[in-house]
Amino acid sequence: MVLEAFLLTLAVSIDVFASGFAYGANKIKIPFWSVIIINLIGTSFIALSLFFGSAIGRFIPPVATMIICVTVLILLGLFKIFGGIIRKQLAKRKNTLLKVCAAPEDADLDKSKVLSAKEAVLLAVALSLDGLAVGVGAGIANQNIIYYFIIIGFSLAMHLVLLPLGVLLGNRIVRKIKANLSWVGGLVLIAIAIMKIFY
Repeated sequence: MVLEAFLLTLAVSIDVFASGFAYGANKIKIPFWSVIIINLIGTSFIALSLFFGSAIGRFIPPVATMIICVTVLILLGLFKIFGGIIRKQLAKRKNTLLKVCAAPEDADLDKSKVLSAKEAVLLAVALSLDGLAVGVGAGIANQNIIYYFIIIGFSLAMHLVLLPLGVLLGNRIVRKIKANLSWVGGLVLIAIAIMKIFY
């Protein structure tokens, strides 16, 4: 249960690290309070989706819950793996949130090279959308409250570590090619789905 919770949280947190790397590579600073905002919003999205999934799961037969969970994980995994193509299409849209989903560093709307609290909220929402789907799927499949709090704890810890770490590495390893690590999270999600089928 702990391993699955860790892998699940890691899969949805990879984008947080990649975003931090992109900011670091572009010399954009993320103040501590902005890190906290992103952390709390991201974790809140996951927590709410877990409990929402749990509420739904009580009315769904066990076999159906497993099918729903595995399907959600695989579809989101594929979405992350082929995210590069999807992000190119999103980048063409005029909607600000969609643009941030496509290129997280674009959340620095005023080009100040510092991510303000307002911009941190926008980035957090963009990064949390996939966590909603994963959380609902996990909540439907697993009715264990301890499991939910383990995921929430991992989420708080990972956001707090991965975002600053990404910024640090981005600063140290400045590259013109943007790092796209979403496919890693996609593979992890598909691996979790396979684990649920056979174990």
